[in-house]
Amino acid sequence: MVRAKKHLGQHFLKDPETAGRIAKAMSGDGFKKLVEVGPGMGILTEHLLKTETEVFVVEIDTESVHYLEDNFPALQGHIIPGDFLQLDLREILKEPFGLIGNYPYNISSQIIFKMLDYPDLIPEMVGMFQKEVADRLTAEPGSKTYGILSVLAGVFYEREYLFTVEPEEFNPPPKVRSGVIRFKRRDDWQPEVEVRLLTRVVKAAFNQRRKTLRNALKSLNLPLDGLEASLLQKRAEQLSWQDFVSLTLKLKA
Repeated sequence: MVRAKKHLGQHFLKDPETAGRIAKAMSGDGFKKLVEVGPGMGILTEHLLKTETEVFVVEIDTESVHYLEDNFPALQGHIIPGDFLQLDLREILKEPFGLIGNYPYNISSQIIFKMLDYPDLIPEMVGMFQKEVADRLTAEPGSKTYGILSVLAGVFYEREYLFTVEPEEFNPPPKVRSGVIRFKRRDDWQPEVEVRLLTRVVKAAFNQRRKTLRNALKSLNLPLDGLEASLLQKRAEQLSWQDFVSLTLKLKA
């Protein structure tokens, strides 16, 4: 057994049926390798190893690494010890892969930002998040949960909320419910706009989400003269990801 460590945000899923549902949610389209983040004691890993994909696991917890080495001989040479957020995924895997995991709550948003650095490598992601984060990641314009990650993820991926997982399905039980979501890369996932500038625009708009775009975007020090007055009167949550791409293209011009 591995002791769950609070500082790592560990809550080990203990229901095999739920683990199976998460594994089956991954379609496997467009890749032959699968990367699981934070496998813990391998309840999800066990299901993934039954698929036809080559499975790699990334685990920062030394105790979990030893447990996986002792209990999953099929993972020999496929355990990557370390911090997923610090890895150069292009250097390690070199080809497209699916991303999956019961992600630690304390770094789940950072995992998505990391993923968005590699849309060419990651055609699909399935993951379990704190429900609040899962709702935010799959939110649409006009929703109170719609925000920066909703927009940036939407640029590259079709997003879908799959199902909710109750606290008692974990050891130790978290104080919140969890949500499983799926991202599938869009056919037109390569935006016309520079992603760094788009990210700056989206963050500026949502960091002052109660203000109109005219006021929220002033911090960018970019000319707003070419933008329609009706657009500048809107607030960030009223714009779709397509609107933000269009807005950024006009700002750049």
